[in-house]
Amino acid sequence: MSYDEAEGTLTLTAAPGVDWTNDSLGGEPQHAATALGFRAPAAFSLSARVLVASPRTTFDAGVLTLWADSDHWAKLCFEYSPQGEAMVVSVVTNGYSDDSNGPLVTAPWIYLRVSRVGPAWAFHSSADGREWSFVRLFRLDSDKPVHVGFMSQAPMGESCEARFDAIEWTEEPPADLRDGS
Repeated sequence: MSYDEAEGTLTLTAAPGVDWTNDSLGGEPQHAATALGFRAPAAFSLSARVLVASPRTTFDAGVLTLWADSDHWAKLCFEYSPQGEAMVVSVVTNGYSDDSNGPLVTAPWIYLRVSRVGPAWAFHSSADGREWSFVRLFRLDSDKPVHVGFMSQAPMGESCEARFDAIEWTEEPPADLRDGS
């Protein structure tokens, strides 16, 4: 992990074969990916532009994360598909992980945002960091404190260097989750 203060860039590099997943098909849970997080307040939005700088391999990703415990967490990913396409992927885990593919991304980066809205969480993505597309709204079925942060994963590859810049923090989530703000 490194932070370039002059550039405002956080870099996380995943080790080979690491991921967060509680496989719905019964595979062994994995929670070893490189992550940096802090306790989430009652209301906020965290956004960042995410770029994977290393050569892409299947399922590698730069990620915004939520973590209560090993059975209750979520991630919003700039992930590489088995078809060789970059896309927005979201995963919510309440015991087992779901896995939902979102839009394809043709640029070398994407902006991702996670927000806390009362008892729920919202995920958004954006091509420019100004006009936001709704990804999903959900709850984590846990009363434990939740940590929010950044992660890099490389479940099938030798490494994944994820860079996060244009990091923004606000104490209020968007007033309307579906109007692009």
